[in-house]
Amino acid sequence: MSGPYRIRGSVVLPEAELLWRFSRSSGPGGQHVNTSDTQAEVRFDLAGTQSLPPVWKERALARLADRLVDGHVVVRASEHRSQWRNRETAAVRLAALLAEATAPPPAPRRKRKVPRGVNERRLREKKQRSDVKRGRTGRGWGQ
Repeated sequence: MSGPYRIRGSVVLPEAELLWRFSRSSGPGGQHVNTSDTQAEVRFDLAGTQSLPPVWKERALARLADRLVDGHVVVRASEHRSQWRNRETAAVRLAALLAEATAPPPAPRRKRKVPRGVNERRLREKKQRSDVKRGRTGRGWGQ
């Protein structure tokens, strides 16, 4: 592999905690596809890992709850013809998935008062539209 995959900050995916499995892929490769195990599947034990800070771990477990299989996050890649490239793709995807799942929640939205100019403009445009529509009928003008 091409080195440690950074999740965020100084936290990286530990190679020792990644479980790899390879199988035949249905992706590109022609006759080659029937003879070699090019699909890469990586499993990461999210429930049992010690490499993530406890707060990140709780956040990731909550956000990825519907995707976990026995506490493991599973990512597959079979886009490329070579096992090595599929392995790289799966590891990068896993790191991106964990980075997104461990990200802090966004700041809560604070309600603001609607500016007076916005309301005045809206009412003025409604009045203009009303005048245009009223002008399309024969009634209402000059009476």
